[in-house]
Amino acid sequence: TRIVQASGAKVFVIENVDRFMKSGEFELLKHEVESGALSDFEIAVGVLDAADYGVAQRRKRTIIIGSRIGRPSLPVPTHAKEGALFEAPWQTVRDALKGVRRKAKAPDSLPATKSEFFGRKIGGPYSMSELHFGRNPTQLSLDRYRVIPPGGGRHDLARERPDLLPPCWRNKPEGTVDVMGRLQWSKPSVTIRTEFFKPEKGRYLHPEWSATALERSVDRVITHREAALIQGFPQHFRWCGSKSEIARQIGNAVPPPLAHAIADEVAKLFPVTAGAGSDAQGRRIA
Repeated sequence: TRIVQASGAKVFVIENVDRFMKSGEFELLKHEVESGALSDFEIAVGVLDAADYGVAQRRKRTIIIGSRIGRPSLPVPTHAKEGALFEAPWQTVRDALKGVRRKAKAPDSLPATKSEFFGRKIGGPYSMSELHFGRNPTQLSLDRYRVIPPGGGRHDLARERPDLLPPCWRNKPEGTVDVMGRLQWSKPSVTIRTEFFKPEKGRYLHPEWSATALERSVDRVITHREAALIQGFPQHFRWCGSKSEIARQIGNAVPPPLAHAIADEVAKLFPVTAGAGSDAQGRRIA
C-alpha cells in the first residue's frame, strides 16, 4: 500500500504463492481496497497456473492486478491439459528441451567474463548455452539416480534399493514424495524452485531413463539452461551473477510467457493515443 501510494501508480501487479489468497496479508489488502488507502482501486485476483499460458511447468501463483483507471481482468488461458477449441495443449518438458544436448558441460566451464554494475563486478553476461553445465555427483548419488524412473521419487529408492537411503529418509518413511524425483518427457515440469540443481529438493532429475540400458539414462539433475528453458526464458536471454545467483533468478522469476500475458492485460487499461509510444494510426508500439 505504501509503495503504491508513494509512486502514484495507476496500476499495480502482485505475484505470490497460491496460498497467499488464504493469508492474513491478503485480507489486509482486501480491506485497503474495500475501505482503506486503496479504495480508488479495483482488483482482479486469482490463482493462475503457468502451464495454462504456454509454460512447460505446473506453477500455480496468486496474481493480483489492481487498477484505478479501469476494471482489470486476469489473462484468459491459452493452453489446457488436453487442448480445446480455443486452447493449445500444455507444453511438455520435451517441448522445452527440444534440441538441448543430453551431455552437460563440466561444472567449472563458465567463462571468466565479468561485468560491472553499480560499482560491483559480477560474472557474465552468459549465454544460455554457457549455462549448460552439470555437477560432480558422488558414486552414491549416481547409484541413487539410476533407481529413479520418470515420475518417480524417493519412495522408488526405498522400494528398490533401501540400502541407498540416507538415514533421514530411512527413519522417516512418510513425507514429501517428489524429492529425489525424475521429470517426465510427456508432461509439464514440476515447479522450478531456486535450488533445482539439488535433486533432494524436488523432481529435478533429467527425464531420459532406461531400466535396462543404463547407457541411455541421463543420470544428472537438470542444468541451469534446462531450468531456464522450462521456465520459458528465450534462447537469446543473457545472465549475470554467480551460479547460485543465477539459479535464484531462474527459480524466483515469473515465467516470461505468463508475465507477457499479464502485461497484455495491464496494457489494455491504458488508452491508446497517437504520440509517444504509438504510430500515426494510434496503434500501440510494443
